[in-house]
Amino acid sequence: MTKQPSLTAFVLTYNEEQHLQRCLNSLKKVCSAIVVIDSFSTDSTLEIALAHGARIYQHAFENHATQINWGIKNAEIDTDWVIRVDADEYLSDELITTIHTKLPSIKKEVTGIRIKRLMYFFNKPLKKGGMYPIWHLKLWRNGMAQCEQRWMDERMKLASGETTTLEGDLIDHNLNNLTWWTQKHNSYATREAIDILDKIYNFTNSDTVVGRFWGTAEERRRWLKQRYLKLPLFIRPILFWFVRYFLQGGFLEGKRGFIWNALQCGWYRFLVDAKIYEAYKYAGKDKENLIAYFKKEYGYDITKIG
Repeated sequence: MTKQPSLTAFVLTYNEEQHLQRCLNSLKKVCSAIVVIDSFSTDSTLEIALAHGARIYQHAFENHATQINWGIKNAEIDTDWVIRVDADEYLSDELITTIHTKLPSIKKEVTGIRIKRLMYFFNKPLKKGGMYPIWHLKLWRNGMAQCEQRWMDERMKLASGETTTLEGDLIDHNLNNLTWWTQKHNSYATREAIDILDKIYNFTNSDTVVGRFWGTAEERRRWLKQRYLKLPLFIRPILFWFVRYFLQGGFLEGKRGFIWNALQCGWYRFLVDAKIYEAYKYAGKDKENLIAYFKKEYGYDITKIG
């Protein structure tokens, strides 16, 4: 039997009975330990996790970054490496093989590993329209990474060291329907609007993450997003949709590509701008008025990452 790499998987859950077994079956092929940080699920999530030998910790959910960092601090991880995987994700066969063959021999200077994300939509992969490959830092040496605190688009950050990549895909394949998707993205749009306004007004008094065009793939995406945010409201989602659908070939995905680009690149981005416009309409552009507006309308204290 092949010896498992010294690797702990880190999975956040809340009512993930639909996805969790698929995720854990994948992780068991490469991980010597699996840690589930659960937000007090009410379905069969915990039973599934226990049946697959996962260690379970429960902690009230505040936001993804806080939940991940709480787990890193409290989960007593004793392996050399840690991998972060969402409950609706799983590892491709190629990635499983690569982790087995490459991870044990990675040089000591490397403390973080980037992996390609492959998203599924209507049960098929999205590879056009700028959707693939998207590289994320998902695997790191134990004790060498924390999740950055942001309203949206939070990523793992290394304390020090170099990064490398592993071939194979981390497959993001959510099985919920479009009603669930639109409800989730409506909530995301509020948080995205706050995140954008935070970059202008610095509600949280936090350091702004600066993107770099010539940096990593993640830094380049942030650089492009920072350029995007300088464009006028309502013009930028139209331009974004045009680039993704036509220039980056989203139309090549057929009807799925049309629906995805209309929703993700058009409707969602337009909704974010509409929520910013609404905030300006009712609160003006005064920082304190905006803080009061989001507290009253959404219950968010935007002076803190929530």
